[in-house]
Amino acid sequence: MKGIKTLYIVILSVCFLGAISCNSPTQISSDYAYLGFTTECLGVELDGSQTLRVFGKGKDKADAIEQAKKNAVRDVIFRGINAGSGECFQRPLINEVNAQEKYSYYFNPFFKDKGDYSAFVRLDEKRQSRIKAANNTQENWGVVVTVDRAGLQQKLINDGIIKQ
Repeated sequence: MKGIKTLYIVILSVCFLGAISCNSPTQISSDYAYLGFTTECLGVELDGSQTLRVFGKGKDKADAIEQAKKNAVRDVIFRGINAGSGECFQRPLINEVNAQEKYSYYFNPFFKDKGDYSAFVRLDEKRQSRIKAANNTQENWGVVVTVDRAGLQQKLINDGIIKQ
């Protein structure tokens, strides 16, 4: 009888510890669901890719994460990365003013859902930021992604958007 009680206590303890150790998103104030956050560089790889913490807004988690991936690629192309690790301060791939509007015939299809941009960005599941702000209409999620900057630059050169 004593052995069964001990086994029961051990099983309950393991279940309790397992339940409290699960990683859940860090919920921040719902006011932040309306704000835009700055893309932050976490590191640069030797192959020319950048690891970024980026935020996206959407009606649910999946939509917000997809938007965050688009934001990461858009920031690398048009804005450059100025926050985060010092090794990452990089100029945008396109230095023209209003380049996104000027080349809208190219970038509108490029950034559509499941568009060409998705070949150059990868969600890092192991290093998710797990920051979430939500209100009644939208969620704002922070995630960690890797952007293939060198591959993206080569595509823009091949497609005649930027010159070498």
